[in-house]
Amino acid sequence: MIKLMLTKKYLNFLIIFSVFLLSSCSVTKKVPYFQDIDADGRSLFAKTGEFKELTIHSDDILSISIVTIDAATSMPVNQLASQSVTAAIQSANPAGLSSASGFLVDKNGEIDISVVGKVKVAGLTTYEARELIKTKASVVYRDPNVQVRYANFKVTVLGEVARPASYVLPNEKVSVLDALGMAGDLTIFGKRENILLIRDIDGKKEFARLDLNSSQVFNSPFYYLKQNDVIYVEPNKGKAASLNQARTQTFAVIGTALSVLIVLFSRL
Repeated sequence: MIKLMLTKKYLNFLIIFSVFLLSSCSVTKKVPYFQDIDADGRSLFAKTGEFKELTIHSDDILSISIVTIDAATSMPVNQLASQSVTAAIQSANPAGLSSASGFLVDKNGEIDISVVGKVKVAGLTTYEARELIKTKASVVYRDPNVQVRYANFKVTVLGEVARPASYVLPNEKVSVLDALGMAGDLTIFGKRENILLIRDIDGKKEFARLDLNSSQVFNSPFYYLKQNDVIYVEPNKGKAASLNQARTQTFAVIGTALSVLIVLFSRL
């Protein structure tokens, strides 16, 4: 009877181990990126999705610098702009996100620049805003050089990555691969063929799926990110299997400890 019970336990162990091994092999095959690109050393070209310049909206924070022949005259603007750039390059911490400073685009789509006055920038790209500010600044300053960039361009990466967090970037041309790279890449348990991207468009949420196993991801209209995009990496079956294995091992240790205690108490 005891031998039969041991045989059943042995068979159950083999079945569980085989299922875990097979699931691990299937997950491992999905780990490499861009699997449809031949590894023969040839130079290949993949079409990349069109990058569309972002337009400025209310509640955006802009870093603006105005450089003139007389640096002292533009110092009030540039002091605030330098703070914006410093805040923009900080990443992934609440203090960095809350400390971003610069020129806030108000509900009317305007910014208020010292000496220059109010400038309506909503709906413009940073290049168009720069040209407009330069035109208005030329009334006050002689031959001004104007630079405009986002101080609060933020993307969030969640799920099975090494460092899930929100990242504030000084550059507005950011791809999904750039964001995943900043987050430390996917863990071995990240589902590479089903990356979820969440985008806010005029108060509505838009959802898209990206497959990093295929080079077609470069041609996706969602390859380049927009401000406040959220990337979520789902866990694969291997994560569940590893959790189950850890749980099973814990139960096994507890069971062994209880068995030892029962044997000890029975001999007392």
